[in-house]
Amino acid sequence: MLKVQGVSKQMGKFAVRNATFQVNAGEYFMLLGPSGAGKTILLEIIAGLINPDSGYVELNNRNITKQPIQKRDIGLVFQNFELFPHFSVQQNIAFPLRNKGMKREEMNGLINELAEQFGIVHLLKQNVQKLSGGEQQRVALARTLATKPSILLLDEPMSALDAEKRTEIRSMLRNLNRKGQTIIHVTHDFEEAIALGHTIAVMGNGEIEQIGSTEEVFNRPSSNFVAKLVGVRNFFPATLSPSKEPNLMMARVKENLMIYLYAEKPGSGYILFPDSAVSITDGPQNTSALNNFKGNITDIYPHRYGYEVVVDIGIKVIVNITHESLLKMKLAIGKMVWISFKAGSVQFVPIN
Repeated sequence: MLKVQGVSKQMGKFAVRNATFQVNAGEYFMLLGPSGAGKTILLEIIAGLINPDSGYVELNNRNITKQPIQKRDIGLVFQNFELFPHFSVQQNIAFPLRNKGMKREEMNGLINELAEQFGIVHLLKQNVQKLSGGEQQRVALARTLATKPSILLLDEPMSALDAEKRTEIRSMLRNLNRKGQTIIHVTHDFEEAIALGHTIAVMGNGEIEQIGSTEEVFNRPSSNFVAKLVGVRNFFPATLSPSKEPNLMMARVKENLMIYLYAEKPGSGYILFPDSAVSITDGPQNTSALNNFKGNITDIYPHRYGYEVVVDIGIKVIVNITHESLLKMKLAIGKMVWISFKAGSVQFVPIN
């Protein structure tokens, strides 16, 4: 288990302030926040590249605050991979093992095992400069995991990859975690956080604003900053199954509640749709939208651009409306209403 307690660091005019959290063994922990939030500084404090001004870091009940990275039992993969450009793939993976004094036969066996795991056996003799971004990422992960660290730290590991490569690396990281690897992953991408994280810590302006499960953070943001960052209020676990139309799926979010959306294949994960995509009326709607539900208003509260109305249709859906619409429809808590939204406005984030 990793414990970060009261960690603060002044860096010029910017400061990380009183960061406190713990990461359990086998957990996938996401540090989510915009650029400049202090995520990388905090990651480098955990790694031992930066010393905090106050607070401490413990790993498995051992205070490692002042220990160098080589003695921390922690692996770090930088955003730009930091591979040795004039080395082959094999030489890059071998480098940390040579530093540990590992015998050649044992080292070659481990390199082949890692190359097999990351699908880079055919690249072992190639110079890393000739590899694609996705291939370089695989090499960086293999090299870092060669020393079998207790915790793997990832700094925006997919920011330089295209959509196809991001999907591949996501799957690889998920499998690593399922095998027991503890991971702390820095990202600004909320979809990445949803797809991979067990726990999400939202960070802004040097402070951790909220820590919780994926559902807690996205469904119950603790501040306006968190709500604005995640940008999603309608966010629900779901299982997809095919409908009769090509690419049109049915997402089961409750036993008797199905939501239509467009997706390529079935699976388990989360559906999300913006509150601005949901329309609300005080009577049945005549609409081409595939998702139409009758529900009861359970809450109404002011919002920056008007009001947010919470409608219970078996799940609580947030609808964004203007003050004029609120008055015109005479909306009030307890009133029955109808909501609708298009299948094309619903997004699916798989988790398997």
